[in-house]
Amino acid sequence: MTQIAIVGIGAGAAAALLFASVTSGSWLSIPLFYLAPLPILIAGLGWSHWAAMTAALAGALGLGAVFGTVFLLAFSAGAGFPAWWLGYLAMLARPVAAINSSGQDAPSFEWYPPGRLVMWAAILGIMVVAIAIPNFGIDAETFRAGLRDALNAILRVNGPPARTAGNTERLIEILVSAIPPAAAVLATVTNLLNLWLAGRIVRFSGRLARPWPQLSSMSFPPLMAAVLAVAIVLSFLDGMLGIVGGIVAASLLLAYGVLGFAVLHAITQGMSTRPLVLSVTYAGVILLTWPMLALCLLGLIETAIGLRGRIATKRGTPARS
Repeated sequence: MTQIAIVGIGAGAAAALLFASVTSGSWLSIPLFYLAPLPILIAGLGWSHWAAMTAALAGALGLGAVFGTVFLLAFSAGAGFPAWWLGYLAMLARPVAAINSSGQDAPSFEWYPPGRLVMWAAILGIMVVAIAIPNFGIDAETFRAGLRDALNAILRVNGPPARTAGNTERLIEILVSAIPPAAAVLATVTNLLNLWLAGRIVRFSGRLARPWPQLSSMSFPPLMAAVLAVAIVLSFLDGMLGIVGGIVAASLLLAYGVLGFAVLHAITQGMSTRPLVLSVTYAGVILLTWPMLALCLLGLIETAIGLRGRIATKRGTPARS
């Protein structure tokens, strides 16, 4: 128990320092800020979810004592709780019956599936943005006006020439529409990246109790596709319902893009051109971004028709599960 407390407090202090680095105003502080959940996840995966909870509480209370309630709440909602919850889920397991090579019963565990972890990373990304919305307004017009004022303050629009002012206003209007879904996507990416990094670090240290999952076999529950369809429809509506629909749709589409990557890894197994295909795909997504839409479509196709199973059957090899 003492070790858990020490690890938790240390991880919480590290997370709080990373989160507070944004106050420096340095460009380097931006990636450090988004890595704030990492120490909490490491504590959760390497020790226990109690260590992660201690880290989340210690980090939040420390930031609250130094910077005030706003930082306490922002850290809790944006880093502390999501990191603790993902770490808790990642280490969930239940015993299952298994038979060893000698024909005897052997204890085995079924671990929380990676597809569900991706789903929760998306849900938490949605929650972070949804919690931030009331800071700008509780209805669509107030929210857009508040976000517009914040962008004006950032861009420091103070009476520029008419042409420049017009261009800036158009840019702000575009950003007002794009920022909510983009923020949800960024929050989801941050959750996934920190979870993957924490898993790799803890695995390298030898403290990871669960086996590394077969990521290429991940899947989502069918209900998730229905939720995505509803969110896409809602995103075309006016008002706050449209804003929330866009946030949910963007985050879930990213999750299906991750599933698309898993499908691509699975269906290229055994292909001589596999390294080239994967390299070009990853480079295209990183440099151009828009190829991610093709991967989202691939993930949705997999959900609809079971593409991996069909290809495995055609090849005469069993589908991985």
